[in-house]
Amino acid sequence: MSSNMYTGFTRLCKGLAVVLVGGHIVVQILPSALSYLALIPAKTIPFAWNLITAGYTEQTVYGAIISTIGLLFLGKLLEPIWGSREFLKFIFVVNFLTSVFVFITAISLYYITRLEIYLYMPISGFQGVLSGFLVGVKQIMPDQELSILKLKAKWLPSLALLLSIVISFFTADSVSYLPTIVFGTYLGWIYLRYWQKKPETKLKGDPSDEFSFSSFFPEFLRPVIDPIATIFERMLCGRRSDISNEESGYTVGGSTLPGSDPIEASRRRERGARALEERLASERLAAGKKAEESERDPTDNV
Repeated sequence: MSSNMYTGFTRLCKGLAVVLVGGHIVVQILPSALSYLALIPAKTIPFAWNLITAGYTEQTVYGAIISTIGLLFLGKLLEPIWGSREFLKFIFVVNFLTSVFVFITAISLYYITRLEIYLYMPISGFQGVLSGFLVGVKQIMPDQELSILKLKAKWLPSLALLLSIVISFFTADSVSYLPTIVFGTYLGWIYLRYWQKKPETKLKGDPSDEFSFSSFFPEFLRPVIDPIATIFERMLCGRRSDISNEESGYTVGGSTLPGSDPIEASRRRERGARALEERLASERLAAGKKAEESERDPTDNV
């Protein structure tokens, strides 16, 4: 069993691991390359590609090792379930949007504090995508208990985020990694909750209560978290969630917002399914009438 643990890595993950290791080697051999590959907010406007390349550029040996191992092992779990195309899409979207939000945060902090460190600190690393992967593990195997940690998998993203926040109090350069982890976790959830396509159901996202935003927090905090989460989700995805999808009878995004009434959501799904059945029945009836008329016409002519 232990030998199986170190085998079965997918070809895509191996290729991406080579990119991560290669990016680290490049910035070690050519330190000047970091100013072109890492996210440096003051240079992002002319060098907009760093919103993409920053996620694949590890500055330290430890970062390269952790990111490579995390990619291989988490990718081995997620890629077979999502499919290679969806897996790669998840990486690209979460990496890019995380960089965009980190850029906005750095610019905002500069205007608030007037500290140039927020403009010129090189920010890079795969930790945002790895945080998103942990959200994916929470989604597909929430109740799986991890023998090493004696912890259910659904708490992995929350624990990783908590540890990162605690460590940030004891490190001087927390701004270089903490926003990336925070936004990677949140955007990974946004993608899986609302945007990920489900080929088997032709729906998007995961509407289950077990994957709501408040599920990242202990039970006693959820009554407080749900109303706040609803506000932010309506700001970011409200229009998507309110547009009905005639094809499936669900709302676009496949769910109501966290904190909304699950009974009403269930009623809406039932109404949508009923409307779809009625429409299909009427179409079958119309097709049957046309068939009868086409059979009747030759007999009338005779």
